[in-house]
Amino acid sequence: MARNKFNVDEELETPFSIIHLKRLFTYLKPYKTKIFVTVLIMLAASGANLIGPYLIKQAIDEEIPSKDIQGLVILGVIYLGALTITGICMKYRIRMMSQIGHSVIKNIRKDLFTHLQKLSFSFFDSRPHGKILVRVVNYVNSLSDLLSNGLINLITDLFSLFVIIGFMLAIDVKLTMYAMAGFPVLAGIIFIIKNAQRKAWQNLSNKQSNMNAYIHESINGIKVTQAFVREEENKRIFYGVSNGYRGAWLKAVKIQFLLWPAIENISVLTVSLIYVIGISMIGSGGITVGALVAFIGYIWMFWMPLANIGNFYNAIINASAYLERIFEMMDEKPTISSEPGANELPLIKGKVDFENVVFGYEENERNLDSINFKVNPGESIAIVGPTGSGKTTIVSLISRFYDINSGQIKIDDVDIKTVTISSLRKQMGVMLQDPFIFSGTITDNIRYGRLDATDEEVIEAAKAVQAHQFICQLRDGYNTEVNERGSVLSNGQRQLISFARALLADPKILILDEATSSIDTETEIALQKGLEALLAGRTSFIIAHRLSTIQNATKILFIEKGKIKEEGTHEELIQQRGYYWKLYTSHYSSLDAG
Repeated sequence: MARNKFNVDEELETPFSIIHLKRLFTYLKPYKTKIFVTVLIMLAASGANLIGPYLIKQAIDEEIPSKDIQGLVILGVIYLGALTITGICMKYRIRMMSQIGHSVIKNIRKDLFTHLQKLSFSFFDSRPHGKILVRVVNYVNSLSDLLSNGLINLITDLFSLFVIIGFMLAIDVKLTMYAMAGFPVLAGIIFIIKNAQRKAWQNLSNKQSNMNAYIHESINGIKVTQAFVREEENKRIFYGVSNGYRGAWLKAVKIQFLLWPAIENISVLTVSLIYVIGISMIGSGGITVGALVAFIGYIWMFWMPLANIGNFYNAIINASAYLERIFEMMDEKPTISSEPGANELPLIKGKVDFENVVFGYEENERNLDSINFKVNPGESIAIVGPTGSGKTTIVSLISRFYDINSGQIKIDDVDIKTVTISSLRKQMGVMLQDPFIFSGTITDNIRYGRLDATDEEVIEAAKAVQAHQFICQLRDGYNTEVNERGSVLSNGQRQLISFARALLADPKILILDEATSSIDTETEIALQKGLEALLAGRTSFIIAHRLSTIQNATKILFIEKGKIKEEGTHEELIQQRGYYWKLYTSHYSSLDAG
């Protein structure tokens, strides 16, 4: 199969360490009182459960030989009571630790999602969204069993081990030493498989991430897939990605389940050894039948906590691969953030200055080179030029979606790097070429940037951008539910709703990036009329391939290869017969030819 980006595994930036577990357990601190009570209850349950073999010994060695029926009944009642206590405690532990575990998972996911909201565009530009999604959902869910059961079971099982060893030593020291003979063997097996298991689960997390990323991309691009009859090729790629995940899972599970058979085999061999030695000791008077039966019972109990601890170890190893990915994302630093001591940007008038601005998306690259221009409050600036010239880059820098390499961008004579990002962007309105419609009602989408807006204000904004008429024709009008990306709406309708959203936010600076590209000419004419009053008093930046939409701009900037080649009004640039004139004449020549 041809190599593609979904076959390439990510490299971890930092190796796993105990610090990851410490960070995980900090999420348990708010619940330490409940955990402490649960531990005490489980220790009591463990103690109650462990008296069973001792009661059996007492019955075989004392009550049965003496035919003490009353003593047997008392022992039976005590054993039944111990089992009842154990059952009640287990029910409490399951309920309480499930609540705590899922509360911790909720908090981890909340922190992860909150952190994602702060990351810069460059982070999302460089990663498939499916790989981000798998961390927030699948990887966090994978910690559920570890948090719900693992920690309490570990404490309880360690307590049980010590108590069991105490009972075994009380019965016979020599047999106890024989019973421990398999323990060094088990420790050696754990040491051998430890690294292999961690690497296997780390590889599995990579393959799962790749598969989720490909599924996410394929669903988003399904229309293009069907339009280009790409189904068979996509299916072939998916089979390869899916088979990679299946192979990684089988390998990880194969290594994981090496521990359980090892414990089972060692425990069986140990018990067999004790049977042989113990029976020979009965004949010599070294041990009673009841004591041997009780000792065998404790041996089985001894290996059960070890098996549980082994399962906990497996859970830690499995979780470590996911914790690495989760904390790796949490440790990702936003490339764009408010500077220490940044001030709130006061209410602006809309003056914008670019002073010798240099910017590149990559090192040693200049997408913009020495950009200089000034915009007075209320002016409209049109930015034109060939594809890839830097038009969208300029307007992205105004909202500080990216940081410049050198120079200054000022708003009302204030360097935008010296103010908080939130206070800057709250006074910006951005309308993109591909508007995003969120799941919810039409009203919810228009009100997205201004939650306190009234229904009347929502309707007025929709009327101003010529969206009111088509919204009223929808099934439930403004209360019509739309799906993610507004699949039931046309491109033009989505853009009109996005326009209403931007205008309702009442920005002082309005950025229109190909905002009318999907609107028909008739609607665009009506829209321009509605916008004239709304744009009055606002500074606006307009990027448009339809030159008819920018002819009335206060100033037009022609950008090519990251530099301003010309600037002036429409009439001034036409008279210069330069770059803009060539673009203008070629544009209308193509329309006439069409």
